[in-house]
Amino acid sequence: MRILVSNDDGVHAPGIRALSEALADIAEVTTVAPDRNCSGASNSLTLTNPLRIQTIDNGYIAVNGTPTDCVHLAIRELMDGEPDLVVSGINAGANLGDDTLYSGTVAAAMEGRHLGLPTIAVSLVGRELRHYETAAAFTLKLVRHLQQHPLPSDQILNINVPDLPQEQIQGVKVTRLGARHKAEGMIRTQDPAGRDIFWLGPPGRQQDAGEGTDFDAVANGYISITPLTVDLTAHEQLAGLQNWMGDLQ
Repeated sequence: MRILVSNDDGVHAPGIRALSEALADIAEVTTVAPDRNCSGASNSLTLTNPLRIQTIDNGYIAVNGTPTDCVHLAIRELMDGEPDLVVSGINAGANLGDDTLYSGTVAAAMEGRHLGLPTIAVSLVGRELRHYETAAAFTLKLVRHLQQHPLPSDQILNINVPDLPQEQIQGVKVTRLGARHKAEGMIRTQDPAGRDIFWLGPPGRQQDAGEGTDFDAVANGYISITPLTVDLTAHEQLAGLQNWMGDLQ
């Protein structure tokens, strides 16, 4: 089995090392990731500058681009043939609910799906982030299961693992994405010259976080698995919009 590993935290992040080393037990692993932290990059592509690569001491390949760039470049140019699977992570922090729209970790997995491959995004949820081995061990178990029970090539699995020792994990739940309230305001400060600068404020509080959501599963010590799709069409609203159009047609 051949696996491409990427992330958005950067090629030197502890999560990508834990993931790559775990998957190397069962597969030929190629690790290609941004040369810096690209958290929040979503599905952005680098269009106005050339991409450059550098192989670092452990054999991982650093790219001066986004997570999406890394996966696209790896599959199209750097690997000898397509991988069987793309795995992105282990992200340093949650990718739950609305966060998935901004996540570079999820975007890296999504790019693999755009290229026709099954993909997994893995995140570790907590404040101290001490138990990457828990997320790595579960991902290894999941990939072994995929070898015996393949999923469709357009399938994206979004995995969120509580930052707990393996023996404290309560189980695994298949979930839907929850939702947050609208984000809070910006934080205004000044630079040393007295000029205004702005930082993004805290994310919105959880709004839809009840039973069945990824928020609820992780909060109760369960690993959350949410199937994602790239199709953003609001299919249930098509008929209503057709009626709303009326004589505009």
